[in-house]
Amino acid sequence: MSIKETFTSRWTLIISVLGIAVGTGNIWRFSRIVAQNGGGSFLIPWIIFLVIWSVPLIIAEFAIGKYTRKGPIGAVIKMAGEKYAWMGGFIVVVATAIMFYYSVVTGWCIKYFTAVFTDDLITVNNYPQYWSDFSSSSQPIIFHAVAIFFAAFVVYRGIVKGIEKASKLLVPSLLIILVLLVIRAVTLPNAFLGIEYFFKPDFQLLLNHKIWIQALTQNAWDTGAGWGLILTYAIYTKQKEDISLNGALVGFGNNSISLLAGIIIFSTVFALTTGDAFKEISISGPANTGLTFIYLPELFKHMPGGYFVQIIFTSLFFLALSFAALTSLISLVELTTRSLIDFGFPRERSIIFVAMIAFLLGMPSSFNLNFLINQDWVWGVGLILSGGFLSFTVIKFGVNRFREEIINGEGSDYKIGKWYNYMIAFIIPVLAVVLLLWWIISSYSWEAEWWNPLKIESAGTAIFQWMIVLLVLIIFNKKIAARIGK
Repeated sequence: MSIKETFTSRWTLIISVLGIAVGTGNIWRFSRIVAQNGGGSFLIPWIIFLVIWSVPLIIAEFAIGKYTRKGPIGAVIKMAGEKYAWMGGFIVVVATAIMFYYSVVTGWCIKYFTAVFTDDLITVNNYPQYWSDFSSSSQPIIFHAVAIFFAAFVVYRGIVKGIEKASKLLVPSLLIILVLLVIRAVTLPNAFLGIEYFFKPDFQLLLNHKIWIQALTQNAWDTGAGWGLILTYAIYTKQKEDISLNGALVGFGNNSISLLAGIIIFSTVFALTTGDAFKEISISGPANTGLTFIYLPELFKHMPGGYFVQIIFTSLFFLALSFAALTSLISLVELTTRSLIDFGFPRERSIIFVAMIAFLLGMPSSFNLNFLINQDWVWGVGLILSGGFLSFTVIKFGVNRFREEIINGEGSDYKIGKWYNYMIAFIIPVLAVVLLLWWIISSYSWEAEWWNPLKIESAGTAIFQWMIVLLVLIIFNKKIAARIGK
């Protein structure tokens, strides 16, 4: 299949794919997950899963997209066969479902950046009340609309004029802002206490299954591994484009940014809080947003240096968060759009349809924070299944053939050895099965209503929603395969 547009250089490709990986998952989600899962203890499984889960899957996505030149459904059909189209469909549904509420979170970020100037955020007296008033008003819907239609506009502009151009502006700007914030954060009094909490592990906590589940889920979240997003961008790579080095750069580059964000947040929290920092930092707040949208503005308000310094620090932080969110949201819109294109719909019409549906189906998360929590829980863990399906696709194609002909094929600067075969064919499928079973068994043992599909965060609600999606996709598998074809 010929592709009309490609990324103009390796640099712009890496920057754009980093834009996928670097999102609110690195700042909004990473900080609260670390705080709720033992600080430095969490980093151990998080780093392990980067190496044995995220990087192999990122490399696989680069290779699959470059080889097939199709979105997740078409890619699975071409590599695994038509009867597995439902697997590609599930990958698309997971990413699209995340898009619906992710645009709401992106809207929150934009709102808080603008609020520094429109509402004088630094002088607010009661930040929990400020958040409550905002989240219960019509404003989240408005900012959700701003976020989704901005992302759709970028995608509408195309790969070079839209996605590449936006990424070249947003991603480097984000990195510069984070570096400036790190320098300021680590120079605060008692900032070392936060850094110590962030990096010092308690090895006993590693016996808790939830830390391992959350570490794998977070890795999938903040690297983009298993979403199908990197696969989608890889469709637009040049034929002579390296895969293995690009994949490693994205994985390790992304997690480095998470560490920078963690240093900023934990240094600031421990430096400026006057009470029990550990207790405060573990408070999740509504929709697990307390640390970022309720507690951090309060901290910035008390930052030494006066009003001007506080304004700069607060605006830079929420500007960085907005940039991170937008680059990831753009990739989610592109994935859903690409999937419709593979079904035969024109690109322009597909983008307009995606924008409208994303706005409408994102509204429940705008109205109801419990709904957003539920969707974040269901589809966040669902990324484990998506990663497993991508691994299966490679296994069905032939792991050694995949490595030798595609990864180490045309454009390869660095050849990957046979270790990759074991990672993609054994380690990732085993991890997916073991962790999901561990999660279900532990839920049965410790949660009285683990089975309840109406409970906000339970194994039952996730399994129930997955089963509905999988059942529909399997029933219509032949029609999906026939429409997209090879």
